[in-house]
Amino acid sequence: MTFPWIFDLLLCALLVGLAARALFSRTLFQGVMFFVVFGLVMALAWARLRAPDIALAEAALGAGITGALLFSAVRALRDRGDEEEC
Repeated sequence: MTFPWIFDLLLCALLVGLAARALFSRTLFQGVMFFVVFGLVMALAWARLRAPDIALAEAALGAGITGALLFSAVRALRDRGDEEEC
């Protein structure tokens, strides 16, 4: 086994782990945080697959804009008084 295969396996395991953490986290804030990290690692995976345009789109849309919108939604829920959900 060479270094690229080991890196690819670690990247896949990290993606699966982050997705599971995002889905099964205790609070919405943690779920959004893991989702943003998942988007950034997914951008790295796209770059590894030699698709830089998709990697940039994933980083900008998947992690950046979507993460900001989800953090805004979590804050709106907190301001509304749904503390137990956040």
